[in-house]
Amino acid sequence: MERENLDRNFGFILNDVSRIMRTTFDRRAKIIGLTRSQWWVLTHLYRRDGLVQAELAEILEIERPTLGRLLDRLEAKGWLRREPDPGDRRVKRVYLTDEVEPAMKSLRRIAANLRQEALEGLNEKERERLVDILIHMKTNLLNLPVNDKSKT
Repeated sequence: MERENLDRNFGFILNDVSRIMRTTFDRRAKIIGLTRSQWWVLTHLYRRDGLVQAELAEILEIERPTLGRLLDRLEAKGWLRREPDPGDRRVKRVYLTDEVEPAMKSLRRIAANLRQEALEGLNEKERERLVDILIHMKTNLLNLPVNDKSKT
């Protein structure tokens, strides 16, 4: 059986880069006193404040009760609040508070520095091309049919 050289397999490389960036970010974010789950929630709310709890659980790929406990801890810190949706009082929307701003500034600075270090040696055009390629790949994957039978 001929073996594929996985050192050049973009799926493995992409996974490794993502894992290394997450673990490096985790180590740096511990200075602020955040777990990965907590900074991931805050980052998604920073990106799209006012998400419905169910949407946030889906995005984070965690169960709703797990997210609820996580939100309880962040709410106890004063970093977010949950409010009933104006259109459906059973639905809760999650918002960042002003109290989280110093932590978010630190997280954004840590993230920017890490991205800069990860892209060291690439010029601006190469960096933009890399992002364009990743967006293209993401779009392709999001447009795949759900029940696609793998071609073997």
